[in-house]
Amino acid sequence: METLSVMQSLLIAIWVACVMSRWLLGGATLTLRFSPLMTGLICGVVMGEVAQAMVVTAALQLIYMGVFSPGGSMPSEPSIAAAIAVPVALLGHLSAESAIAVAVPVGLLGSYLYQLRFFINTFLGKYTDKAVESLNDRAIARSVIAYPTIASFILFVPLVFIALYFGAPVIADVINALEGTVVIHILDVVGGGLAAIGIATTVYVIGRKEFLPFFFLAYFMSVSFASLGITMVTYAIFGVIIAIIFVLSQKNTKTGPSTETANNVVELSDDDYDDGF
Repeated sequence: METLSVMQSLLIAIWVACVMSRWLLGGATLTLRFSPLMTGLICGVVMGEVAQAMVVTAALQLIYMGVFSPGGSMPSEPSIAAAIAVPVALLGHLSAESAIAVAVPVGLLGSYLYQLRFFINTFLGKYTDKAVESLNDRAIARSVIAYPTIASFILFVPLVFIALYFGAPVIADVINALEGTVVIHILDVVGGGLAAIGIATTVYVIGRKEFLPFFFLAYFMSVSFASLGITMVTYAIFGVIIAIIFVLSQKNTKTGPSTETANNVVELSDDDYDDGF
């Protein structure tokens, strides 16, 4: 049975606590919490399998593309989901679709942990009130930044460590034992469906009529040029060029009438003024 070492489990758990604390590295951790990509990269670096980790994480990213966080609360925690699902997939050599099926319930449990963090912070709020009443800047900083961060580490590091060190190998072995059965087929189908739902939600949210042609252009380009082995970097370059052309054309459309009007201004001579008046 392949397992994670104590150090590997601890490093991933510390990273999750950093992301969930939300203030480390500035506002960047807030974005990291909403996206599993960086957490998947860290898992790949720690486990020494970056390429496969990013393949799995890219599939996870699809299901979270349309997830929103009203009031900071999310129905599923992408960073926690990736922190568990990616190691499980790497240990069990699972497909990306199977990893998605693992990530979804883990992410749901992670959302409850985040709500528990909010509950713990309510007890820390009284220190903030006292600091504000006494106008103590250092005490305010401690109560707003230091104490919640410490609480986040105390909450997430042990639980994620236990889930990785003891749980991930067991989950990977169970899924491997079910390889070739209808259960794995169901996981693959569900995983693919969740990814499609994530893409559909994103298209619905950003689906302004003038942008939809670009979405379909990207899709059919990827299908038509699949045999050419074009990399994602090349597609990204194409996308940037098309975006620049679109922005420039929009700018010219907006500034066109005023420029044309300015060019059509007729200079009147003195004789014209005499004739007119």
